[in-house]
Amino acid sequence: MALKTRFTELCGIEHPIVQGGMMWVGRAELAAAVSNAGGLGILTALTQPTPDDLRREIDRCRAMTDKPFGVNLTILPSVNPPPYAEYRQAIIDSGVKIVETAGHKPQEHVDDFKAHGIIVVHKCTAVRHALSAERMGVDAISIDGFECAGHPGEDDIPGLILIPAAADKLSIPMIASGGFGDGRGLAAALALGAEGINMGTRFCATVEAPIHQNVKQFLVDNDERGTNLIFRKFKNTGRVAKNSVSDEVVEISLREGSVFPDIQPLVSGAKGRVALETGDLDAGLIWAGQIQGLIHDIPTCQHLITRIVDDATAIIQNRLAGLVTPELAPVG
Repeated sequence: MALKTRFTELCGIEHPIVQGGMMWVGRAELAAAVSNAGGLGILTALTQPTPDDLRREIDRCRAMTDKPFGVNLTILPSVNPPPYAEYRQAIIDSGVKIVETAGHKPQEHVDDFKAHGIIVVHKCTAVRHALSAERMGVDAISIDGFECAGHPGEDDIPGLILIPAAADKLSIPMIASGGFGDGRGLAAALALGAEGINMGTRFCATVEAPIHQNVKQFLVDNDERGTNLIFRKFKNTGRVAKNSVSDEVVEISLREGSVFPDIQPLVSGAKGRVALETGDLDAGLIWAGQIQGLIHDIPTCQHLITRIVDDATAIIQNRLAGLVTPELAPVG
């Protein structure tokens, strides 16, 4: 059973379900498993230490699936930025057909990808940014609500408002991100005007996710309250799982006069990688969304995607359709 949307047709996939590009997690084994299950798997470019390593990871993914998959390239302002243009060239040289862009001023990258016939899906957190990306020439938008893991922006707009608000103004396909993990969410996203869903945290709790079992079980055990919002003070809000590290980051940030260097040692990406790979849940930040409250098992990607699509289809065909009753003809 499949749900056909403009997004599935654009990307040549069976199901309107995308695996988010996640640092340290978006590797070949997960992306290939999602794509083989009919969704769209995504490699995370900057997880690879060099552009040549990314080339090898793309080759590794291609050896594991003959289905479409994409690469995420997130552009962040930095004092010492990675060689974005070289990562971009590695993606182009490797013949990747779909790219997810995110972050700061992607125009240069979008232009180059489009010049090489690559489908560009831009991830953003506000309607105004989505419209800017549409004008920039991207093919689709991934709109990220306040429930999401990672950086939800500073507007604090949840998906129930953000998705239809974006759908009202965009003409290109849009997928919904942030707070999705089951068939109810997929059906709701479609009803709100999206053409599919993007899931990050939910795919972390799968058999194929290349992270420690302790972290997967941690996501299952948490509930919807199990996140902290960090970096609020510094206008770079991030949503992460609640653990001793993120609790300390919040506590320090609330102190009068605190500055970013006060928390910098706690929030390094290297420490987060240690947590994911060793299963030490207090080694660093673990990025996770409020969808934790709806994660109750650790299935294969195939089982998860099949279940989500089947459940969404049943909701649409049976429960929702059953609520509609024919209007009775007036008597007399």
